[in-house]
Amino acid sequence: MNTPRLGEVSPAIHRPNGRKELRKTLFGIGAGNAVEWFDWAIYATFAPYIARNLFSPQDATSAFLATMAIFAVGFIARPVGGVLFGVIGDRVGRKTSMTLAVGLAAFGSLIIAVTPGFAVMGVFASIMLLIARLIQGLAHGGELPSAQTYLAEMAPAPQRGLYSTLIYFSGTAGIVFGTLLGAIFTLVLTNEQMDSFGWRIPFALGALFGLYALVMRTRLKETAQFTEHKHAETDSRRPKASLIKDFMANRAKALQVIGLTVGLTVVYYIWSVATPAHAISTLGMEPSEALWVGVGANLVFMIALPFWGKLSDRIGRRPVLIISSIGAAVMQFPMTFVVRGEWWQLFIAMAVMLIFISGSAAIMPAVYAELFPTSIRTIGVAAPYALCVALFGGTAAYLQAALDSWLGDQGSVVFSIYSIVLLLISAATASALAESRGKELTD
Repeated sequence: MNTPRLGEVSPAIHRPNGRKELRKTLFGIGAGNAVEWFDWAIYATFAPYIARNLFSPQDATSAFLATMAIFAVGFIARPVGGVLFGVIGDRVGRKTSMTLAVGLAAFGSLIIAVTPGFAVMGVFASIMLLIARLIQGLAHGGELPSAQTYLAEMAPAPQRGLYSTLIYFSGTAGIVFGTLLGAIFTLVLTNEQMDSFGWRIPFALGALFGLYALVMRTRLKETAQFTEHKHAETDSRRPKASLIKDFMANRAKALQVIGLTVGLTVVYYIWSVATPAHAISTLGMEPSEALWVGVGANLVFMIALPFWGKLSDRIGRRPVLIISSIGAAVMQFPMTFVVRGEWWQLFIAMAVMLIFISGSAAIMPAVYAELFPTSIRTIGVAAPYALCVALFGGTAAYLQAALDSWLGDQGSVVFSIYSIVLLLISAATASALAESRGKELTD
């Protein structure tokens, strides 16, 4: 048998034929991923309106806290979704898992959009919101591992790092669009209109976008690696491999997923999502300024992603992961103290941190896929990744705010130390990885 050289593609492995099919494939992956992240982000953006409409108006503070508690419940559901869609992805197919995930997320958005207010349904309005966020948590827990596995398997091995940047690029685009939508709506609609119907529009749009993405994904082809694996499994006389046994045989790699993710998930959620809100609540920055700074800094993040992806295809995954983790750790303290209430300070700090964070975010889908065999490539990532994000990413913003409340100015110091320790864990995990640049994803 002739073994393909680095940069060549095995004749047995199908890639999308022609630019039209490639564009359709990439758009189907990216559009669905953007919709999932959009659905997730607009909840936080429109949380004050949700609190006033779907909870008891007698205690505004309690209503808002309950709204944010349900936001956290979504994170709790993600590990369950990771396991559920991981099993579907490895047993039925990556395409099926991706399609179901985006459909479920759209259904959750539709429930939020049409649920009558507390004045009509009473406590059942709050219960419907909880159900919708549980559904979205399940879907989001399955989306990332399913989509990134599909993307990694269809990408040419020599360019897998560049292709993998689509995950965070499209996801961040969904977040930016949701943030811009919030800014535009608050400008063109009155407070009364926003309270009455305006806050529901983004969730209705999320449902429509999700339906479109679902249709796009149903038209995609299953990846060659999964198809060949299932054919080999069918043709073989050996009994079908057990997912549990395969997972346990690769448990060290599952721990590597946690080690690689733990630093990234905390600094990403803090610097990409929570820092503008932190500047508003703690430093007294104008909300409109912080909002636009957040959009600008995330655009910098998106621009940086493909550069890191291409670099990893040239020099390897390990160097990029180490540079990203160590760079973010080194800059954590300086950039935290740069933010002192002015918009330009916030922008510089966010942009610098997000440039370093984008190094890991850009190529992590490729790294995850290159760790596992085809039989458990989805669940091998999904279970440890979703658990890590729920425990560390989901609690990052709350922990930062709590430390500020408990310790005052020293809170940011303690939180920065916490972030740096986790980033160093990620750097150490990356340094122990075997280099996988250009690796064909075969068993």
